[in-house]
Amino acid sequence: MRSYDPDLTPPWKKSAPVPEIPADPDLVVEEVTTGFCGAVIRCEAGTVTLEDRFGKHRVFPLEPRGFLLEGRVVTLVRPMSGPSRPTRTASGSIAVPGARARVARAGRIYVEGRHDAELVERVWGDDLRIEGVVVEYLEGVDDLPSIVAEFAPGPDARLGVLVDHLVPGSKESRIAAQVTSPHVLVVGHPYIDVWEAVKPSSLGIPAWPAVPRGQDWKTGVCRALGWPSDNTGAVWQAILKRVTSYKDLEPELLGRVEELIDFVTAP
Repeated sequence: MRSYDPDLTPPWKKSAPVPEIPADPDLVVEEVTTGFCGAVIRCEAGTVTLEDRFGKHRVFPLEPRGFLLEGRVVTLVRPMSGPSRPTRTASGSIAVPGARARVARAGRIYVEGRHDAELVERVWGDDLRIEGVVVEYLEGVDDLPSIVAEFAPGPDARLGVLVDHLVPGSKESRIAAQVTSPHVLVVGHPYIDVWEAVKPSSLGIPAWPAVPRGQDWKTGVCRALGWPSDNTGAVWQAILKRVTSYKDLEPELLGRVEELIDFVTAP
């Protein structure tokens, strides 16, 4: 006669099951004991290698309940062999294969110029289409008060604005203060130009050069780095091609764009 060994553990002490997630490349997780957060770059022999935003690598065992994915405890498992679809968008969000673009919301995100808009599209384009958020550019911040007045933002039509070089005491900060309201959020990064939001390491340069005041910043950068200074548009397109994901951008820009998306899509 087969013996029966009952489970006498009280229900409230049993661990709830957690999902098993394949450790596909570029999946961003956090290791529960150390708090190390990074993207999967390798999974083999019962271990997974993560790379954080500074390029540091750490190897962790594939322990049950060993990682957090978007705040939820998960168990990472070795991916199935064979080709797989991307699990992440360029922004690091979970990809939704086959998802259709949502009808555009009334809310909008404005950025200062064409280069800003192209960079946002490069990294967050998939997310914005799913959320139905349209990005437009201002060609400068001086006309922002009149644009906000014409837009007439409200609870169902929020307006988010990304401004270059938004630092205390600047012209940009004074204009931002004029238009900020419960339905208008103006955020910015500290860089003179959005080019600086691209990590130098992604471009193979040691750092962005300092440009003397009074000199056109893009022209000065190109001259200092030996890039063609008579066609900054072409230089920008070459820079843009080197941006493949959020990991190529500085956190000062990443956080601000995510903040704007959350703001205009809030219920």
